[in-house]
Amino acid sequence: QVTLVETGGGLVQAGDSLRLSCAASGGTFTMYGMAWFRQAPGKEREFVAAVGWIGGGTYYADSVKGRFTINRNGVSADNTLTLQMNSLQPEDTAVYYCAAQPGGRGSREESGYQYWGRGTQVTVSS
Repeated sequence: QVTLVETGGGLVQAGDSLRLSCAASGGTFTMYGMAWFRQAPGKEREFVAAVGWIGGGTYYADSVKGRFTINRNGVSADNTLTLQMNSLQPEDTAVYYCAAQPGGRGSREESGYQYWGRGTQVTVSS
């Protein structure tokens, strides 16, 4: 059974950095497309960043491009997806979710992912 567990959220000030991690188990994740989504209070969940399965590209929402970096470590047994977030702003406050899809190419759509974590809270104060 595929399990995704996000860690690394917290409370930071505007301009600070955070690194989120998603520990994946139960699958061969080099063959999975993986992504980060986020949901702010009162808003729908939105795409943040994605990476296609092995050899695939990386994709970012315009709002985070240049500030956030998605990376995967699928070569070792760690199967860890990370999201390095720099220059955080109050509008980045949200619950951040990890998602995975076998054979995925890095979709920007929620419907493109079969497996989801429970999320980790990121709060950015001004």
